[in-house]
Amino acid sequence: MTDLKPRQASAAEDGPDVKHMKWWGWGVDGVAFHHEDKPAFAPFVKKMVGVDLNSAAVTAAPSFDELDIPGSRITAEVSSALSLIVGEGHVVLGDMERVVHTYGKSIRDLIKIRNGIFPRVPDAVVYPATESEIAKIVQLCVEHDLVLIPFGGGSNIVGALEPMPGEDRIVLSLDMGRLDRVLDIDEDGRLARIQAGAQGPDIEEQLNAKGWTMGHFPDSFTHSTLGGWVATRSSGMQSDKFGDIADLTKGLRLVRPDGVVVIRAVPSASTGPSLREMIIGSEGRLGVITEVTVQVHRLPEKREILAYFFPTWEAGLAAMQAISESDANPSITRVSNEFETEMSLATSKASKGISSLLNQGVQRFMKLKGWDLSKICLSFIGYEGSEEHVAINEKLVSKIVRKHGGFGVGKGPGVLYDQKKFDTPYLRDFFLDHGGAADVSETSAPWSKLLPLYNGVYASANRAFEKIGVQGLIMAHLSHSYHSGACLYFTFAFEHGDQPLEQYDVVKKAIQDAFIAEGGTVSHHHGVGLEHAPWMAADVSAPGLALMQGMLDTADPKRNFNPGKITGK
Repeated sequence: MTDLKPRQASAAEDGPDVKHMKWWGWGVDGVAFHHEDKPAFAPFVKKMVGVDLNSAAVTAAPSFDELDIPGSRITAEVSSALSLIVGEGHVVLGDMERVVHTYGKSIRDLIKIRNGIFPRVPDAVVYPATESEIAKIVQLCVEHDLVLIPFGGGSNIVGALEPMPGEDRIVLSLDMGRLDRVLDIDEDGRLARIQAGAQGPDIEEQLNAKGWTMGHFPDSFTHSTLGGWVATRSSGMQSDKFGDIADLTKGLRLVRPDGVVVIRAVPSASTGPSLREMIIGSEGRLGVITEVTVQVHRLPEKREILAYFFPTWEAGLAAMQAISESDANPSITRVSNEFETEMSLATSKASKGISSLLNQGVQRFMKLKGWDLSKICLSFIGYEGSEEHVAINEKLVSKIVRKHGGFGVGKGPGVLYDQKKFDTPYLRDFFLDHGGAADVSETSAPWSKLLPLYNGVYASANRAFEKIGVQGLIMAHLSHSYHSGACLYFTFAFEHGDQPLEQYDVVKKAIQDAFIAEGGTVSHHHGVGLEHAPWMAADVSAPGLALMQGMLDTADPKRNFNPGKITGK
């Protein structure tokens, strides 16, 4: 999808040797998206959003020294007590470290960071190494009435990490980065016990060395943690085969003031309301997830991703539904609408990658079939398993694709997609550099409501663009298929003016309102945080939200654990 080159940046300057993203944007230091070798990209952006990448001034991230960071409010008593628990070098009060742990990586977060908007930052970042240390920290927070916010990789985009504005208690960010090991693999049960602070690459490296894979690959894979996936109900690119994180999570451990909640890893149970389900998606409000037992799979004999084209978005959606109803068992079913397809083509280098597919021969073939080239939709479908299994599934899918007017173009583009699939978030920073705001919203709905929902979101977003007086772009893809429906993932962008957050709120609200109005959910896999809390009553019903709030009030009566997230209270 994207192509990256070095760029200067600064990371956290103190603290233990734990991996963090750069303080002002996505990803690692010295890496950024660039467009100079992609001749179709600047014209695409100019046409769709009105931003001229070749003449627009680049707004660099501010110098950290220019920011006015509120000082730490931590007391000597609390600081000393924390140091006794985790060691003096693992309680960090530096401004850089505290800023890194203040926000996630949404466009709202990045705009606030670049403009020095810090109404409240954590007063200290604490790095525990064991569950026992975490238990002592949790007890300390309750005894001294502190606020504790668990921190994984910092990739969250729904406001699940930031302290509540106006919070006058001491706020601690609990960085889980030192708990990063695969502890045990039960080969007969096909289960792995993994510490919650392990990031995606660390998990797969340790599992792969033993011949296993978890198979969970969200967009944030390279910078997010297992605990974060569980806390936000994450979904991965291969969830069609392996399941979402709620399916993969079989057991877990949650540290609370009264002890450790232990959910044993059993295949199924009839033991009252599901505590496991209650903890999954809890975003740190019930305590600290320290360990998760997940379902794992043997590394497949064969894995490949094939590319297909469909004449229209409607045809692509119908094909994905037919695949979900068939005997085929692909690991990925993804189709982009015409606008996202055009962007995918535009992000390729000249005569390379996906864009090379649209050579004169392919275009002639499409025209012979009566296709409108401005409506074509690109699809990626993945397969894993034995040689025989992959061959059977490819044959089944190919037949369905042809039935819906599409055709395959081989595995070359799929290899490129696989190589670049985790790079797309860098585009958010790139566009912000050039005066643009871009972000994402995702939902899910039954197959019967998917197309009306899509049309409703487009109409609502375009009215919002008109309201704020900008030329905007919204594009979409189907990213996860289920028996009863699918996830639609929307990306929206516009050239922002002097009030980017106010403009963003208008567009974001229009999209989320359309999700609810058209029968979708407020979020499919990004979670709730503060960003989506206003729509929770409409999503789960007012009595449902009251039930949820009652549970949280009972479990955390003093509001010590990441208060305000999910319910807004």
